[in-house]
Amino acid sequence: MDLRTQPVTTLLDSAERALGVTLESEEQAARKRRTVGVPTRRGTWVRISATPAESAAERSGLEATVALPPETLHPRWYQGVCWCDGATLWRAEETELVPEPVVQQGGGVLTTDPQLPEVWWQRLAGAQRALSTVATSRLATPHTRPISQQRVTETIQAVFPGLDTTVGEWAVAHADFAWVNLTAPACRILDWEDFGLAPRGWDAATLWVNSLAVPALAERVQQVFADELHSPTGVVCQLYALAELIAAGEDYAGPLAAPVHAAAEALVTTLSRRGSLAAAGSR
Repeated sequence: MDLRTQPVTTLLDSAERALGVTLESEEQAARKRRTVGVPTRRGTWVRISATPAESAAERSGLEATVALPPETLHPRWYQGVCWCDGATLWRAEETELVPEPVVQQGGGVLTTDPQLPEVWWQRLAGAQRALSTVATSRLATPHTRPISQQRVTETIQAVFPGLDTTVGEWAVAHADFAWVNLTAPACRILDWEDFGLAPRGWDAATLWVNSLAVPALAERVQQVFADELHSPTGVVCQLYALAELIAAGEDYAGPLAAPVHAAAEALVTTLSRRGSLAAAGSR
């Protein structure tokens, strides 16, 4: 399923009736692969998402963000409805309208430096600190699948056999922390339905890998989230993010393909040197 290419008129009509709202024209819809969002005439936002029905029990939806503090910069959630159609679970949810654009518009890979001001980075870092204080038993579901030690190990070992994949620390993550979900200039964080517990540094590693086509931006992410990324589990998260893109292939990675391979080589070399030094020190 790809909601960027298939007709959605019937889907939007269903959401209007279920939520009791009037949507703006379909031309104003923001489409992604498995979601479509449209502003309403009462100044809110309706977002419709598709999820495999088999994983529905593992995902509580955007209403779970009601428990998040305002400092996490998430849009307020108002109401939602879901229905099952064959193997697909549909969710239509009305949230606060965030009028400012996302940093990376139209999807794809960010290839130009957005020149974000220092206050923007401070707000982003503050949101991540606030998120880390949230108490939840939810597991993060990147790409609709719950994260686990087994998933981390299998993904990394398929590309980097022999490397340590132990997840020593878990923390609450947004779990879809990409430039298409971050707005500027005010800095708001969108699309929270996947949030939950993940290896510490998951969000930072995701954002870093999505920045590698702009070296200065990738370096800025490393600086802002140094504590998370330089922790043992943070390194595992970086390996996972790199391995996932490498396994997807160059056609999928696009402009990220070359910098991802270079970053992977550098990180694996660093880890090998650390291992050699540790082994020498133990003798």
